[in-house]
Amino acid sequence: MIVNKFGYLLQNRIVHTVAVFHRFLVALAIWLCLSTVTALAQPDAGVVTKLDPPQIMVGDRARLFLEVTNHPSKGTLYWAQIPDTFNTLEVIEKGKIDTITNGDVVTYKQRLLITGFDSGVFKIPSFNFALRSSAGDSFYLQSDSLNILVQTVAVDTTQAFKPIKNIIYVKASWLDYIWYILGGVLLLVGIVVLTVYLARRKKPVPIVPEGPKETLQEEALRLLNELEAKQLWQNDKIKEYYVDLTGIVRSYIESRFQTAALELTTDELLQKVQVQRDLIPHYTLLSVILHTADMAKFAKAQPLPQEHIDTIDKARQFIKGTTPVPLMPPVTPQPPTNTTL
Repeated sequence: MIVNKFGYLLQNRIVHTVAVFHRFLVALAIWLCLSTVTALAQPDAGVVTKLDPPQIMVGDRARLFLEVTNHPSKGTLYWAQIPDTFNTLEVIEKGKIDTITNGDVVTYKQRLLITGFDSGVFKIPSFNFALRSSAGDSFYLQSDSLNILVQTVAVDTTQAFKPIKNIIYVKASWLDYIWYILGGVLLLVGIVVLTVYLARRKKPVPIVPEGPKETLQEEALRLLNELEAKQLWQNDKIKEYYVDLTGIVRSYIESRFQTAALELTTDELLQKVQVQRDLIPHYTLLSVILHTADMAKFAKAQPLPQEHIDTIDKARQFIKGTTPVPLMPPVTPQPPTNTTL
């Protein structure tokens, strides 16, 4: 009797233990499934939906804010396709999607302007945001669906309907344009003042009388004086000294006697001097100047210091000796005056 009772109690204990273990396994399986579903449905992401205001008048606007949080390192987010109309409501403006980064978390925000032209309570549907994880799995994040109340303007039906009034035209006066008039007057005064200021500011350019024009002889003598002041031969620049000296003399001959002296050699130039009446008296003087210069320029001769001085003095003598004599105007003889005694 005692053995049967003990076996019965042991059997009940075993059955109870098996039942408890079975319930534990079922609970563990359910918890694992729920955890897996939750992890698959929301892989570190979320959606927040806000409506402001929740009720509007017909034709007014309400702002719908969509905010999605995601970890870019764990998955790629694809924004929801939002239609232009839903449930008689219209989306009149879709704002740009702003991005806010905080560490590894990125928050995307968008504002929608919604309006309605029928009265009643309308439902804003939920929007699906696709999410592809780094492992290649695809999921959807759903926003909350919200209700919006669209009201009409209260109309007192006890009152009679009033007719539509015509357009009332307002008579304009010059006072309506006073600011335009003052602006035009100030602009005109400014232009006049600026014109007068600029006119008085401009000073006439003084006319500087031209001095007496140099004659050929005065110009040539001035160039010889400037050459002498350079002190070329004193600084061992003998060739440059005679190049400049003969250049002055030849230019003077070209301008004074219309002879192409700059392109001719010394012998060719002296041949022309022998056949030109005004230059024949100066043949010896020019021969000394030109031959001395040729010796210094081409034969690299070293004239004595006195020869340098004599050469430039002979050039001055030649120029002064060929100065044209101004013609005196003819004197008209006066008839004798008769004196009466």
